[in-house]
Amino acid sequence: MTPEPVLREAPTSRRDPAVTPRTGLGLMLRLELSESLRSRWFHFYSFVAIGLMLLLITTGISESRVLGFTGLSRLLVTYIQIMMAVLPLFIVVTTARSMVGDREAGNLEYMLAFPVSLRTWYWGRFLARLMLVLSPIFAALALAAAYGAVMGHEVPWRHVGLYSGLVAALATCFLGIGFLISSVSRSTEVALGASLLIWLTLVAFLDLLLLSILIQQRFVPDFVIGIALANPLQSFRTASMILFDPQLILLGPASYVILDHFGVAGYVAWAMAYPTALGAALAGLGYWRFSRGDLV
Repeated sequence: MTPEPVLREAPTSRRDPAVTPRTGLGLMLRLELSESLRSRWFHFYSFVAIGLMLLLITTGISESRVLGFTGLSRLLVTYIQIMMAVLPLFIVVTTARSMVGDREAGNLEYMLAFPVSLRTWYWGRFLARLMLVLSPIFAALALAAAYGAVMGHEVPWRHVGLYSGLVAALATCFLGIGFLISSVSRSTEVALGASLLIWLTLVAFLDLLLLSILIQQRFVPDFVIGIALANPLQSFRTASMILFDPQLILLGPASYVILDHFGVAGYVAWAMAYPTALGAALAGLGYWRFSRGDLV
């Protein structure tokens, strides 16, 4: 008779960290980045953001002179003013459809079945979207700086850094709006309509429509300008102008109120801090609503 085999306990060993499943924020960032890099919206957005800079370079706008300003300062302010219309619309439309679209397609239920906390999933997606939105803009600004160095222009590195901060603040603000809309909407049609309505309202409440109505009603100028600056688009627009024109000659008499209350450095700091705080607060409100609603 053969002896019965002796069952021995397998020796315990530490699990290889390389094969340990990672479920933290870094994994969600990598997952969202890899998924978005394969999507058409990112390719189209990158083509628009970088192609617009290439178009401005080829038109020779850096050689023109307006109010004594020429070179890269003129090129950068033109690019930033155009992106003020393109960037918020693109962010809010694509982001507002993200989570509600996943809910309708059933992808949300699949993703939440993994051992990932809802907080990690939500904020990982937010940070990944922010990185994706900003990367083409930063690449375009770096392209402009390289072009200026090759052509012998003085590169205004301070303005490049400040414009990068302003774009990051504006992107954070509209990402927060988009995530909030996507959290409370029940269908992609509602999310898309709400995002377009909010964007059109903010565009309409720039200094053309809002200020003309309030001034006609004889409101106090400080009150009128305060309402205008509460609009993140107007704050971004004025800050981009103040870097190009520190006296705000292009803005007219409203410049006295802004410069008296803020000053140049104070207003640039406000234009960065206010949209960033507003976007983070709206995204936090969206997370609160999302975590307490019917996820699927």
